[in-house]
Order: sequence, then structure tokens, then C-alpha cells
Amino acid sequence: MTKLVIFDCDGVLVDSEGPTNEVLSRNLARYGLTLAPQDCNALFVGGTMAGVGDRVRQMGTPLPDDWIDEIYGEVYARLAEGIDPIEGIFDVLDRLDTVGLPYCVASNGSLEKMRITLGQSGLWNRFEGAMFSAHELGVAKPDPGLFLAAARHFDMQPQDCLVVEDSASGVTAAARAGMPCVAYAAHGDGAALRALGAEPIHHMRELLDRFPLA
Repeated sequence: MTKLVIFDCDGVLVDSEGPTNEVLSRNLARYGLTLAPQDCNALFVGGTMAGVGDRVRQMGTPLPDDWIDEIYGEVYARLAEGIDPIEGIFDVLDRLDTVGLPYCVASNGSLEKMRITLGQSGLWNRFEGAMFSAHELGVAKPDPGLFLAAARHFDMQPQDCLVVEDSASGVTAAARAGMPCVAYAAHGDGAALRALGAEPIHHMRELLDRFPLA
């Protein structure tokens, strides 16, 4: 029986992946690397910006030393213009509140980014005090440490947690933590995430029907 639900943020709580990849695509083009937004998503989804910078440099594209600050500035500015919550997420959270099941968010993104994305979508207050950021903890998915820190905070065993993810790195982190995982696959069949051990869903409300949340 699930006793704690751990949500990823980008692409699970808020629809921020698309705008972020559009900004990343335009930024990298200025340095001579042409990648469509969908290519950026395929290459970098679920990682950290530091990891993106390392990968791009390995691909032979030089980036300035202050690139992380530059790309975060551009991404945050775009996200502040407005993004939408994932359809159905409020229904899920309302159900969890009704049955008294705790939940939290564990993200490779920063608290600053979550304040922008969750704040404007009405989700910040739902997760305040239950946010775990790789930037704060110094450990990022696919390392399981982020999820394990969330479980320890709530005094839960890993097997009693349910992770909701949308990326290979997140699903891998859940598997390494010993936590069952649901893969939110809004597009496609989710077969790649299923192969990593997650159970795909295609609408967030499926959580209410297919998994024992109380």
C-alpha cells in the first residue's frame, strides 16, 4: 500500500519541458549547435543543466564558463511568462488530501525554478515544505539519493513510496531506490520507460483508478 507519493516537477506537475527545450534550442544555436526542441528533449530530459553543458561540450560545441547562469536566466524568464499545470494533477492532489496521503516533489531543478513554475500554476502552496531539490541536496537523478532523502524526511520505507516520473533518469533513480514508479507518458506509448521498470500512464487521472492510493 502506498504511504507517500513522490512527484517529479517538470513534465509531471507542470508542462514546462516544451518551453524549456525551445529556449535551450535557441541558446545552443547561437553557439553553433543546431538541435530542434524535440532533439533537446530526447537528449537531455530528466537531467541537470550542468549535465546538459557537459554533454554539449562533449559533442564538440564550446560553451562559455558562465553558460549555466546564462541558460538559467533565459529559461527562468521564459517560464515566468506562463506555463500550465499538467491536466488532472489537481484532481490527484485533491484525492490525496482527502484520504490523508502525504506527497512531495523531488526535482533535479532548483527551488528558484520550482517557485516560478509551481507558484504561477497554483501548486506552490500544495508542496511548500515538501520540496526536495538536487541543487539543495547535491545529488541528482539517476542517483537515488533525492528520492531516499524524501522518504527519510517522511519516515517512510522505500517500498512504501510511489514515484511519478516522466524521464529515464527519474525512473532509473526510483528503481535504484527500490521504489515502485509510475511513468507519465503524455506522448507515445511509454515503452522505453516500461523497460526501465515503470508502469506507464497517459493521463494523470489514471493514478486515481489504477493504483492503490489509500
